[in-house]
Amino acid sequence: MPKKINWMTVVNAAILLFAAALIVAMVQSMVSPTKPDTGENGLPFYSTADAALERSGSQLYQKLKCQKCHKIWAVKNLYETVPAPSLDGIGSLRSEEWLYQYFSSENPQEFLPTRLKAEYKMPSYAYLSKDERIVLSRYFASLKVKGWYLEETKKAEQKKLTGH
Repeated sequence: MPKKINWMTVVNAAILLFAAALIVAMVQSMVSPTKPDTGENGLPFYSTADAALERSGSQLYQKLKCQKCHKIWAVKNLYETVPAPSLDGIGSLRSEEWLYQYFSSENPQEFLPTRLKAEYKMPSYAYLSKDERIVLSRYFASLKVKGWYLEETKKAEQKKLTGH
């Protein structure tokens, strides 16, 4: 007569195997963590900023309340819209020099015309110190998009700016 299978023993063995595999995966990730996405694989958006630029640039982004009109790598939901173009990949569309000139302009609409309502039009940041405008320019220039997604980024910016 065949032996009866003890299902509790099988379940306990499966749980132990799963726990062991989980522990091995955790230890492996600590020993050799995956590298951050630098545009070589994964999501289409990435940043070339070092930690200091990331910190100072994102602090300025917050201080200037750029998030009221622009988003960076935000998960879009159906109920949230922003009036101005997303800054995802802006560094692939505009150079650091261009951004610096734009942020230094007394009237950014002359620099880059827009159809946005007056309350959403880009304010002048000419009043910021030169160092702050440099940080802002370098930070936004570091926000890149992979080549295969560049056309989508251009289309999205064009649609926000012109409505087409």
